[in-house]
Amino acid sequence: MPVYNCELYIKDAVDSIINQTFVDFEFLIIDDASTDKTVSIIKEYKDSRIKLIEKPVNTGYTNSLNYGLKVAKGEYIARMDGDDISLPERFAKQVTFLDSNPDVILCGTLYQIIGSEKICNHPLTHEEIKVKLISGCYIAHPTVMFRKVTFYFYNLEYDPNMEPAEDYDLWTRIVFLGKMANIGEVLLYYRIHSQQTSIARSERQGKISRELRNRMLQKVVPTVNFKFHSFDLDSKLDEKEFHLGELQSIIKTIDYIINKNNEKAIFDQTIFSKEMFEEKEYLCRVLSAKSNRYSFINIINVLYYFPSFFVIVGIKKSVVFIGRNLFFKIKNEFFKKKSKLDLLM
Repeated sequence: MPVYNCELYIKDAVDSIINQTFVDFEFLIIDDASTDKTVSIIKEYKDSRIKLIEKPVNTGYTNSLNYGLKVAKGEYIARMDGDDISLPERFAKQVTFLDSNPDVILCGTLYQIIGSEKICNHPLTHEEIKVKLISGCYIAHPTVMFRKVTFYFYNLEYDPNMEPAEDYDLWTRIVFLGKMANIGEVLLYYRIHSQQTSIARSERQGKISRELRNRMLQKVVPTVNFKFHSFDLDSKLDEKEFHLGELQSIIKTIDYIINKNNEKAIFDQTIFSKEMFEEKEYLCRVLSAKSNRYSFINIINVLYYFPSFFVIVGIKKSVVFIGRNLFFKIKNEFFKKKSKLDLLM
């Protein structure tokens, strides 16, 4: 458990680990030169399983993670963060799962956001996770437990250049080395607070995620390199230089990747095709939701540059899209006149 200035939450985190029903573990806490009361709170515990490692200078989160990997002695290594809470049976259930599934090298769990009813339901099976990793980090970092021998055999570690998406980067490498899984049960409470991610780190995380997405897809087509992705499309559609031909080109690229995966079987064909079709649907939904582009000319442009739009979204949504474009101007004029009338009254 790497920690840095966690005085507000560290006691809950430590308590949740030392009170696990599975008791045969060493608890490595690596402090990254905290400047608050984090260390003094940890030192109040008299549990012999706790091994506190105090770094003399702050060298970063990823450095702490890699140091923990090097000094860990257990057959399995579990991850934890200093502001989350593990449920009492987390370790017991993960150890049982890994013992019962020797082909699985890493397992995560579902988790719930502290202070809400929101449960993050990540995919459970290896093939599902493998495909979903194309679009995001579907293994929650503080929930994982993995086999130490696998990390040592492949000389695996976290890449500091990929922080703050160092976990996502590692999963995209591991998933091609062995099986991964998520236990379909909430075994961790995850805390969201203002100290976690700055705007700058969030932007960098997004940039790295795009790189990792391309890296995953390049397993299928080595030359593929999307200029932008579905989560960028909202802003892109507002830009004047955006052309429907670009969107059509992206759809064709997705279809090409699907066909290549069917040939190479890098990803499960059914799951991969479904995921890619949902990507196409999302692209089309974003397009149809852009009310500032509604006009009769817009219908003509879509028919000319992107006719497959209507096939992808289906009859019902196509009718809605056409209706909005045909009547948008009339509706706007009506409300303009009504506003003028209200002003006079």
